[in-house]
Amino acid sequence: MGMFYRTIRMVEHGIKPVYVFDGKPPQLKSGELAKRSERRAEAEKQLVKVTKQHNEECKKLLSLMGIPYVEAPCEAEATCAALVKAGKVYAAATEDMDALTFGTPLLLRHLTASEAKKLPIQEFHLDRILQDVGMTQDQFIDLCILLGSDYCESIRGIGPKRAIDLIRQHKSIEEIMDNIDLKKYPVPENWLHKEARQLFLEPEVIDVDGVELKWTDPDEAALVAFMCGEKQFSEDRIRNGAKKLTKNRHGSTQGRLDDFFKVTGSISSSKRKENEAKGSAKKKAKTTSTPSRKFKKGK
Repeated sequence: MGMFYRTIRMVEHGIKPVYVFDGKPPQLKSGELAKRSERRAEAEKQLVKVTKQHNEECKKLLSLMGIPYVEAPCEAEATCAALVKAGKVYAAATEDMDALTFGTPLLLRHLTASEAKKLPIQEFHLDRILQDVGMTQDQFIDLCILLGSDYCESIRGIGPKRAIDLIRQHKSIEEIMDNIDLKKYPVPENWLHKEARQLFLEPEVIDVDGVELKWTDPDEAALVAFMCGEKQFSEDRIRNGAKKLTKNRHGSTQGRLDDFFKVTGSISSSKRKENEAKGSAKKKAKTTSTPSRKFKKGK
């Protein structure tokens, strides 16, 4: 029901969503996944675990709603980035900042957050980020690896500020390793930074040239049979949702994000420095270190 209503809400705003499902994780990610699994093992006993069946049911729901989806061969964020770069979609909407490391030109966060959370939508432009931090995409990837990624651990003692300073000074991880005190900053055993970099530079993604995205009218009868007959949801709510999908599919055209959400503010390099200076004087928290725009949800 969460996917059903959040998708309808996007469509009502004139947005044409495309969902991307994860494929198999890269082999290099298995170690990190194992550690996460150990850390969460106890907590997961209290939670509902997402299974392959859940994913298949979500795909069936989207098909019945007339919403296209893509099955990524590997990381979903990598395929999202490829779709944006190819001009197939406007932006990648995800909470995972790895989408920027994979090279998506535009990232949106909190787009599908529930209305109750009242989270502003954040818009990140990769070219502005690189310009603001004074790095190339390759250097940005090395920065992300230094700070720790799904593919390898971080280096103890190197935090965000230190990592940025090191990249700016030495340009690459290899040069950093040749110039820092490895006793002070011990590199984890089997630290596969080269392999991690390659996964970001050349990820396994879907053949975007062969992707054809089609939005169709919902199959109301089949939706009712699935969501009410099999899942026991209210028939009135499902039929009303289907009618909203049909109405907005024929009654609106897709526009820019600014048309659907009110811009509440943006952060530039100069503005951020000004804020940081004021914050330091007043002992306030610093502003975010990444240029972004925020949007308030509205009609």
